[in-house]
Amino acid sequence: MAVELLIPITRLRDTGDAIPLPRYMTPDAAGMDIHADLTADLTLQPLGRTLIPTGFALAIPQGYEAQIRPRSGLSLRSGLTILNAPGTIDADYRDEVKILVINLGDQPVTIQRGDRIAQLVVAPVTRVQWREVAQLEATERAGGFGHTDTKK
Repeated sequence: MAVELLIPITRLRDTGDAIPLPRYMTPDAAGMDIHADLTADLTLQPLGRTLIPTGFALAIPQGYEAQIRPRSGLSLRSGLTILNAPGTIDADYRDEVKILVINLGDQPVTIQRGDRIAQLVVAPVTRVQWREVAQLEATERAGGFGHTDTKK
């Protein structure tokens, strides 16, 4: 069973036609869909990138982060994805959540007000402390980056 966490959220604009706040689209979804809070249609050319406003701000509790992830169907159909995926919203960030998208497709993509453009996943944060050592313990894996993809 999933853990429920109460997170304060606020709408930043009262336009009279409020788009939905982030929400789960199925009972077992890990990510909540985020909608574009645009005042006009936005067309993104191939390889174009932009910040899309969401119209909300969050107060993520200490010890957690919110991750912004691409929507797989949108990426497959149009090539629209998140440039810095996953984007991280830290617990001390209180400004509007904006989604940095890029069109990796070969055709222009038009985004309209209310379109579902990304997913938001809330996750616990693990803080580490480094313990510097002279040498790391050896493992069976050797060969560097990409080594497991090579055949011997």
